[in-house]
Amino acid sequence: MKRRILTLLFALLATQLGSLISPAYACGCGAMIPYGQSRFGVDRETSVVRWDGRTEQIVMRFIVRGDADRAAWIMPVPGRATVQLGDGKLFDELEERTLPEHETRHYFWPRSKDWPFSSGMSDGVGAAPPGAGDAAVGVVGREQLGDFDVARLTATDPAALKNWLESNGFTLPDRLTTEVEPYVAQKWEYVAVRLAPREPGKKLRGELDPLRIRFDSDKLVYPMRLSRMAKNPQSLGLYVLAEHRMEPASRIGGAAPEVTFAGTVSPGSGPLAELAGGKPVFLTAIEQEFPEPARIDADHELRATAKDTPYRRIVYRDQLLTVGGGVPVWLLSVVAALLALAAAVVVIRRRRRARRS
Repeated sequence: MKRRILTLLFALLATQLGSLISPAYACGCGAMIPYGQSRFGVDRETSVVRWDGRTEQIVMRFIVRGDADRAAWIMPVPGRATVQLGDGKLFDELEERTLPEHETRHYFWPRSKDWPFSSGMSDGVGAAPPGAGDAAVGVVGREQLGDFDVARLTATDPAALKNWLESNGFTLPDRLTTEVEPYVAQKWEYVAVRLAPREPGKKLRGELDPLRIRFDSDKLVYPMRLSRMAKNPQSLGLYVLAEHRMEPASRIGGAAPEVTFAGTVSPGSGPLAELAGGKPVFLTAIEQEFPEPARIDADHELRATAKDTPYRRIVYRDQLLTVGGGVPVWLLSVVAALLALAAAVVVIRRRRRARRS
């Protein structure tokens, strides 16, 4: 049984982007460990979090690459968790609902790609501001979900957790023991997921089935501390569904978080409606970059903003101002000015002749 449990300890809210190649001891959401010397990287990770003030749900989806046929993902959670498969259509719906608006901005004078400088028209784009066997480790549940073998664990000693994982065939860095200590001290539990395709010879590539994790929490938390082990810059993308617009309480060592969408959405029907409980909910989409993962010093805690101010990005298409059949307004203005100037010259000359006579 031990061989069929890999590990995963970390994940909670978000739409997240990041890439790692073996040894992949961390991804944007925590610890991702390939088996042996295999190569394994996360091209994209997207997280959706639903929080109603008492219960938190996280739906996570990975797009991976490499030659690994097994990997582990370790996720700490503040309470007893349940795990099931998620619906991939949820991400498609959220992506569509948060698309930026497209607007056209007209400009008067020709630019480098306009006539007479060029024969083409310009399109400028701008955006205005996703243990059995060790008494210190307990197995409280286990499920087989698609290609995932999921174990829910408790651990009273970080070294024992590390030893339990290694006894299942995974070599973990010594640093993991230190990084897990804060979670052990807070009596958090863990979701350990073994990513292993049941089809013989199949590799972990492409889009994996989403996982949906649920647990009780009186505050909205997104564990990020294990991400400090990452060797490459990390990028976090997060969809947050709550009663109000949400924001991270601090940067936790990363760049300033950027809101890419904020507004009330009416779910209708489908996976979003099911996650939202069939009622309107406020959706906040957040992106954040972590150029130096070692600077991450805490987990993300999200809080309600003072006002539920809506926001949507705008993508502008710059277009030369024209009239009629596409005649540039600037050209008509120049011609009109020249005609007016010529008329003025004629009038002045006639007046001078009249004075002489």
